[in-house]
Amino acid sequence: MPRLVALDLPGGPAFVDELQRVWSSGDAALPVDQRLPISAKVDLCGRLGAGILVDGTGERHVLDHGHEVERGDALVVATSGSTGAPKGVVLTHDAVAASAAATSARLGVAADDHWLACLPLSHVGGLSVVTRALCTGTRLTVQPGFEVEAVEGSGATLVSLVPTALRRVDPSLFRLIVLGGSRPPSDRPANTVTTYGMTETGSGVVYDRRPIEGVEVRIVAGEVQLRCPMLLRCYRDGSDPRTPDGWYPTGDLGEIDAEGMLSVHGRRGDLIITGGENVWPEPVEAVLRDHPGVSDVAIVGVPDPEWGEVVTALLVPRDPGAIPPLESLRDLVKSQMPAYCAPHRVVICTELPRTTLGKLKRHELTIHAG
Repeated sequence: MPRLVALDLPGGPAFVDELQRVWSSGDAALPVDQRLPISAKVDLCGRLGAGILVDGTGERHVLDHGHEVERGDALVVATSGSTGAPKGVVLTHDAVAASAAATSARLGVAADDHWLACLPLSHVGGLSVVTRALCTGTRLTVQPGFEVEAVEGSGATLVSLVPTALRRVDPSLFRLIVLGGSRPPSDRPANTVTTYGMTETGSGVVYDRRPIEGVEVRIVAGEVQLRCPMLLRCYRDGSDPRTPDGWYPTGDLGEIDAEGMLSVHGRRGDLIITGGENVWPEPVEAVLRDHPGVSDVAIVGVPDPEWGEVVTALLVPRDPGAIPPLESLRDLVKSQMPAYCAPHRVVICTELPRTTLGKLKRHELTIHAG
């Protein structure tokens, strides 16, 4: 029976070779985050039932307590952990191929294009660049991580980045830049494409707010739901989050306008209700990041007996000796948004918890707010 093979390898040709070897053997691959300590790698392999581990030297190790995958399974990818403990998402070869075909068609990938993978391969945003190139036969360069000089000198025409990486490179070097992770900057270059998707969808499935080919989107009770051939088969524990008719409830709240364009407001639990008004954190955070004294910021709702919740900014200042006054932060928000969106309190932090792709771990922010 097919096994789950953990690839404990940095990005590079060896990773690609091992992935192809795993697939040729009929097995499925579990990419392991290279930044995890050894104990966390052992825990991940055990929790997701890997039976074989390939280490950085290419040596294979048989692991205890591994359990099989089903025929046709291609990948088990750990979720980012932005909303809690990571889960193992099972993606089939059919799902991977469907994602590769639809995303390549939307991007107009041509025979002379060249993909660069420089994001962590343990996350679907980086891994999908590799699988997309393999499925379509597109030229591919895989790097062990994001380094400005290596990225800019790659000669690639296509790259997937997160906003923090985008700000550090010359975007004109690429034909197209696919942006995932956290909310994109408002002044993003014209050759960028924003994506909405998650590990469960194998990659982005909504590009610049429009679904790619084969992707259906609907709103049920305010929640974004997706149905498409790219969806997971199940989680590694056997549970299936899809509805009986194949829709995946994302947990994100959003709306679709008259032109069929999707707007995602945020996770259901992220909504702040203050004085009866709804405040979504991400738009407020985007405004505050433009403040010259702000390095990073997160918006949370702190329980309050009068207002229900008080909008609170968890703020990392650029200069700890020059903390921005609350009123200057409020004035900036009120210049672009309703006054009730402006923070009433500020909590100074040294850093905010983020995933390797830059997403806030919002479930951990209450620790900082306390």
